[in-house]
Amino acid sequence: MQRAAKALKIPEIPGGPDGRRMLWINLVDKVGSGLWYSVTALYFVVVAGLDTGSTGLVLGLGGVAGIAGAPLAGRLADRLPLTRVLLAVQLLRAASGLLMLLAHGFWQLLPLVALGSFGERSASVLTKLFAARVAGRDRARYQAVQRTVVNVGYTVGGLAASAALAAGTTTVYRLLLLGDGLSFVVVALLVARCAEPPSATRTVTSHAAAGPAAPRTPGAAAPRPAAASPWRDAGYLGYAVLDAAMFLHGVALTVGLPLWILTRTDAPHGLAASVFVINTVIVVLLQVRMSRFAATPRVAADSLRPVAAWLLLSGLVTAAAVVHDRWVATAAVLASAVAFTVVEMVQSAVGWELSVCLAPEEAQGAYVGVYGLAQSVARCVGPLLVTSVVLAGGPAGWIGFGAVLAAAALLQRRLVLRRLARPAPVPEAAALSVAPVTVGEQ
Repeated sequence: MQRAAKALKIPEIPGGPDGRRMLWINLVDKVGSGLWYSVTALYFVVVAGLDTGSTGLVLGLGGVAGIAGAPLAGRLADRLPLTRVLLAVQLLRAASGLLMLLAHGFWQLLPLVALGSFGERSASVLTKLFAARVAGRDRARYQAVQRTVVNVGYTVGGLAASAALAAGTTTVYRLLLLGDGLSFVVVALLVARCAEPPSATRTVTSHAAAGPAAPRTPGAAAPRPAAASPWRDAGYLGYAVLDAAMFLHGVALTVGLPLWILTRTDAPHGLAASVFVINTVIVVLLQVRMSRFAATPRVAADSLRPVAAWLLLSGLVTAAAVVHDRWVATAAVLASAVAFTVVEMVQSAVGWELSVCLAPEEAQGAYVGVYGLAQSVARCVGPLLVTSVVLAGGPAGWIGFGAVLAAAALLQRRLVLRRLARPAPVPEAAALSVAPVTVGEQ
């Protein structure tokens, strides 16, 4: 990993040994996922005996189950050691993938796909919480490094799957699924070696500050303040909803733009497959540098203005691709892919920083879980929205799409600045004479 960091010109990885170990965890995880994502639908049809309609239904229903993963995992991370929860989630994902090798037909596959989707969304929130806790103030740069590693993993897994598919046999499909399942076993072993990162919700009493009258029970836990609930925090919910709307740029890039190329432009159809490659290469090369847009909460909030400008530009150049000139259409498509990728890099850095710093420390997991829930909902409704509204609207649909998302970014900036200007609430337990000391559990 350190050699990879030097190759990517990353001066230093925050988070110490466990931070580097978590990057390895993400790499192995995404290599395995890349093996499977490339062939999921084909496996269900060729090996598991489903038709195309049933394949779409099982993937859709399974994806709905994943929506619950983010908030549940976040809440558990506030109450239990984060690494233990992540270990359990990775073992759940491994069991789901390996049992799928034995499944055949819709009703056998559906619960396994649902478990896998639930585990994936849970693991995503938990690894981000780990990054926030282990990297501290360097969390924006750490998250940028992590996203770079994730993209490298997906690319390696996808390329390996593409090479294997040249054989086209059922044995190859099963081996790819086996590789995905075993990757989670390896990930679980790596997670088991990670120390528990510091957390505001896991404290012990400092006897030195307690005074002679204080009880001296060894290892006694300090009273925990009543945790805030994100479901009663209208400001944070508004932030999460607006971020979910802006998150639709990812669906526009991976679903909307390829379909737009194939159905409405004179650009070469091969560009539809190139969109993912362009996105991945740019993210790997530039994501770490983009972390400067989230150096502090105020910088992150102000960075929402260029995000709005790039969103508007994305809609405009995508709409321009309908021009009946092959070269102009090609240039517009390439500009669209680049613009959406810039939005992805900046908005992901900004969104991660703000989702963490706007959450109370004693309920960080629950808050970030709700943030992940909003993104999961966007993943579910995004493809239908983009295909039935944006694409159906033609060039005007894309212009309107860019304008609406740009307005959401500006509104989110206003909301965030107002929240940052408020004085931080004082927890009820702050008046206690016993000073809590944060510790990590081994």
